[in-house]
Amino acid sequence: MEGVFARAFRGTLQPVEIGRRLTREMDLRRTIAPKGTLAPNEFRIDIARADRNRFAAIEDELVDELVLLAREHAQMERYSFLGPVTVDLETDDSFPAGKIAVFGEFTPSEEPNRARLVLSDGRAIVLGASALTIGRLPDCGVVLADSNVSRYHAEIRPAAGGATGPDAGRSRLSGPTLYEVADLGSTNGTRVNGMLITVPRLLDDGDRVTVGATTVVFEAG
Repeated sequence: MEGVFARAFRGTLQPVEIGRRLTREMDLRRTIAPKGTLAPNEFRIDIARADRNRFAAIEDELVDELVLLAREHAQMERYSFLGPVTVDLETDDSFPAGKIAVFGEFTPSEEPNRARLVLSDGRAIVLGASALTIGRLPDCGVVLADSNVSRYHAEIRPAAGGATGPDAGRSRLSGPTLYEVADLGSTNGTRVNGMLITVPRLLDDGDRVTVGATTVVFEAG
């Protein structure tokens, strides 16, 4: 662990212990859902006033690193989140120095029910009227550091009149906007639910799009 997790502070409670307790809460509260394993995404961490005072100078950095740790743990364990990850530090005046309590909750995103692409680390990108490009170059909407991914590998975009080929008319989305995935002439191809695509393909809720070693999930909203 880097940043505040690597620092030593006087007293009994260390940032690294907070991190361990947070990931333990994720593991204990995880639940199986139709689309995979869900983990809590909203955390409240209660600590003693003495410990809160010791961390005051680095509290914002500590919270940021705890959020990052939760995302990395979710990616490693293949957990998904219902919404964005948040961490709140609270003071419990009844706690002696060194005591900690972590509470994780499943909190859906307040975003409107819109189509989105869920990445492997649990982050979600809401889809709109513009195409979302996946590739290695920094100007892509989803940037992947994977040598098996082309510079501009694939894109997910609103379907103008539906896809062509054998998948035309396949989608059962009820929303006003249909989305399709298209390969952009990549070297290693793009797969949907394990099948290599050769023409743009309409996406259904829960479809898994794979480029290189990375799989993302389309959610219709």
